[in-house]
Amino acid sequence: MGHMNDEEVDTKEIDAVSVSSSKRHGDNLPYVHKVGLPSQQNLVKEFKTTVKETFFADDPLRHFKDKSKSRKFMLGIQAVFPILDWGRDYTLAKFKGDLIAGITIASLCIPQDIGYAKLANLPPQYGLYSSFVPPLIYAFMGSSRDIAIGPVAVVSLLLGTLLQSEIDPIKQPEEYLRLAFTATFFAGVTQATLGVLRLGFLIDFLSHAAIVGFMGGAAITIMLQQLKGFLGIKTFTKKSDIVSVLRSVFESAHHGWNWQTILIGASFLAFLLFAKYIGKKHKKLFWVSAIAPLISVILSTFFVYITRADKKGVQIVKHIDKGINPSSINQIYFHGDYLVKGVRIGVVAGMIALTEATAIGRTFAGMKDYQIDGNKEMVALGAMNVVGSMTSCYVATGSFSRSAVNFMAGCNTAVSNIVMSCIVLLTLELITPLFKYTPNAILSSIIISAVIGLIDYDAAILIWKIDKFDFVACMGAFIGVVFSSVEIGLLIAVSISFAKILLQVTRPRTAVLGNLPRTTVYRNIEQYPEANEVPSLLIVRVDSAIYFSNSNYVKDRILRWLADHEEKHKAKDFQGIEFLIVEMSPVTDIDTSGIHALEDLYKSLQKRNIQLALANPGPAVICKLHASNFVDMIGNDKIFLTVADAVQTCKPKMHIEV
Repeated sequence: MGHMNDEEVDTKEIDAVSVSSSKRHGDNLPYVHKVGLPSQQNLVKEFKTTVKETFFADDPLRHFKDKSKSRKFMLGIQAVFPILDWGRDYTLAKFKGDLIAGITIASLCIPQDIGYAKLANLPPQYGLYSSFVPPLIYAFMGSSRDIAIGPVAVVSLLLGTLLQSEIDPIKQPEEYLRLAFTATFFAGVTQATLGVLRLGFLIDFLSHAAIVGFMGGAAITIMLQQLKGFLGIKTFTKKSDIVSVLRSVFESAHHGWNWQTILIGASFLAFLLFAKYIGKKHKKLFWVSAIAPLISVILSTFFVYITRADKKGVQIVKHIDKGINPSSINQIYFHGDYLVKGVRIGVVAGMIALTEATAIGRTFAGMKDYQIDGNKEMVALGAMNVVGSMTSCYVATGSFSRSAVNFMAGCNTAVSNIVMSCIVLLTLELITPLFKYTPNAILSSIIISAVIGLIDYDAAILIWKIDKFDFVACMGAFIGVVFSSVEIGLLIAVSISFAKILLQVTRPRTAVLGNLPRTTVYRNIEQYPEANEVPSLLIVRVDSAIYFSNSNYVKDRILRWLADHEEKHKAKDFQGIEFLIVEMSPVTDIDTSGIHALEDLYKSLQKRNIQLALANPGPAVICKLHASNFVDMIGNDKIFLTVADAVQTCKPKMHIEV
């Protein structure tokens, strides 16, 4: 900061200068920069800037600038239907990759869809319906090239659990189905609304750690639910917690298990896990794990048919309705008692589906280095579920297992979803009668092998290493799902995520700073033990905005630092604290309560004959400090650009090493 040559003497003694003196910027001291005061914005402009940064940070209308009306119209259509943009450059070479990928994911989705429909307590054809219409809608409106659309295990389980708590699917199948369509409709409305209003940041409140725990717990619950079909149990508990399920399993051990069913399930589960291992071990053989479920269905169905194992207690699918999706728009509840229940279930299912699809889309977009518009994705997902609810579909979203297969199969665009949808259409029209003798055990095996990947041990271990509170959130969600229910686990996950946010907001970190030897840099003395505290000065940094929720804590914590510092040096030749310097670089904003807290801090320090100085307040903060007259209270000469400026000005007599 001075203007000395390297050959000059290493240290320079600065004469004592009164801080309140007008000569503090005289020849004895190096030049000290003043903190700049940004130009004042009018209220309307400030409001517009705040709204833009909150909801339109990506500047979605930048492509429309300086364009003709016809061009703006075309860009608007392309924004709603991205296929009109990338479709112009579509080639036969790209179609070859999409065709192979579409056929591959279709072979995986068909058996999965039948199983997932049972997980949602719906007839098997509804799983196939949900892989026909929604992927077509998404292909035209979605911006992800790799995501594969259809029913997924977690959402199917969640939907089945929530619906079953309202209506018995066996005693009232028609009402149950209508409530499922209603929930799907409002799940789509929720997703589309979040996209249109650009409120996608709301799903980020469910932390990664909570999602890891929730998904792991849901995977355990799903596998436990499959024990009914895997063991051939006819009477099974409707509860999903581990205690109730295991009690039901062991109570039926002597009379409810069927050894032929167990043999079929165990044999093909081993085959599916081996195929998955081969696919992971050798990336080029990914198609082995993708086609294994369909091969399992074909072989097991043929085996049951020729041996007539269904006559020996092996439960089979029996009947799947043939034909494409019938209209269901007249079955959606738009009034009555079930409307509110449908809205509640739909919002929960829609948010979880949105979280999963967003995570998948971002993952694969990052791997291929392209951008997806999160808000457009929400609108696309919402539109496909709204249309799906009117065409006998239940909640569909992005499937991680299918998207991974889609990615590895070499998909280039969303046309792979169209190919998959066409194959599902052919299945509905021609092949569904062939699934009559498919054993339930094979569907259970397929689901078990599919959801095992949702248990992410490595992620849980990494969370433990990085953040113990995150690990508590992870395990809280996991335990809630496994030992209670999916909705309780979800509630715990959301609650812990919010608790973490509140804890960080209300209890921000503070630190005492010291000078790093041979520099003018001041850093946390706990992180840098070699940093030296400056005699008669206490330098404290606040690592957060100062709001009503934490203002009193910040003030009390600074005073506690002061008391601890005095207590620490009491036994030594302690000359006492003369200045408290608050480093405010991390303080991005301050409100009225925060300013009152600084005023109270200033008054408390005055009683102790300690002066207050601030270092590097940001533009928003310095404007508010001037507006509140706090700058006049402590003096404009007590606000500095850097901690080094504050130290060299406030310290009566010190050595500066150059």
